[in-house]
Amino acid sequence: MHQNTSHLLMIEPAAFTFNEQTAVNNSFQSTSLINHSQHNALEEFNLFVQTLRKHDIDVTVIKDTEQPHTPDSVFPNNWISFHSNGTVILYPMFAPNRRLERKEHVLNFIEEKFHINKIENLSAAENKNIFLEGTGSMVLDRTNKIAYACISPRTHKDLFEEWCKQFNFNPISFTATDVNGNLIYHTNVMMCIAEQFVVICLDTIKNIKEKEILLQQFKQTNKEIIEISFNQMNHFGGNMLQVKNKKNKQFLVMSSQAYNSLTETQIQTIEKYNSIIHSNIKTIETNGGGSARCMIAEIFLQPKWNL
Repeated sequence: MHQNTSHLLMIEPAAFTFNEQTAVNNSFQSTSLINHSQHNALEEFNLFVQTLRKHDIDVTVIKDTEQPHTPDSVFPNNWISFHSNGTVILYPMFAPNRRLERKEHVLNFIEEKFHINKIENLSAAENKNIFLEGTGSMVLDRTNKIAYACISPRTHKDLFEEWCKQFNFNPISFTATDVNGNLIYHTNVMMCIAEQFVVICLDTIKNIKEKEILLQQFKQTNKEIIEISFNQMNHFGGNMLQVKNKKNKQFLVMSSQAYNSLTETQIQTIEKYNSIIHSNIKTIETNGGGSARCMIAEIFLQPKWNL
């Protein structure tokens, strides 16, 4: 199974703003830059899409609807994932207004371009206050069938393990906390798995045994470890995604803020394996508390025609 794809889904925001419902456990969110947030976010979004397409990456852009109001719709990777066997998975979301992001027009649009065999809807878990927010909650090593997850109010351990059993992944869960001791809300802000390397803030993992298990897995799967600091993580240095273009050239996608937080040595290590694409998404990061990886849902479905 391939680790990365050249087909990406991005949702164009219609009413982006600071989301109070998610801020209760997302310490990356801030109300600064809140003026003109939709206007600025749309500009950032369009520039990001253009930058990806300029590198010959297929980006499917679907416009969000103004109603129902979904301020975080720009982060689709939390509520939906697309798999190479034709399965689409819908996920249970912590914030009630994020549950509204599961809009039918998104699935219909995807089905026009790609083959969907079945849809697995896990959202009923919301009725029990159990959540698993897609590839925000889980960072997938698709090639080696390993799923990594830091447990938080957004990532329920039992549901994570059930997901892994159902979709044939080996589950590895752990506790990760920020510099203030708060649980990190999503795994994909503190680690990124690429085909040849892993970018991770190991300082977030206090339990020595859990840290050793992770390091052992990285060694067994031949991943070079690129360690980032708390400060770099806070600048979204862990929120990256390896993708490829139509010619199978690999890239690591990140925000400009993340890129600027990296040291020269870290950049050189990453560039041994792939080029870097970065774009300024400061408003989206500040008000939304998510970055470049959160804005991309990877599509591993079979295209209906040559895209």
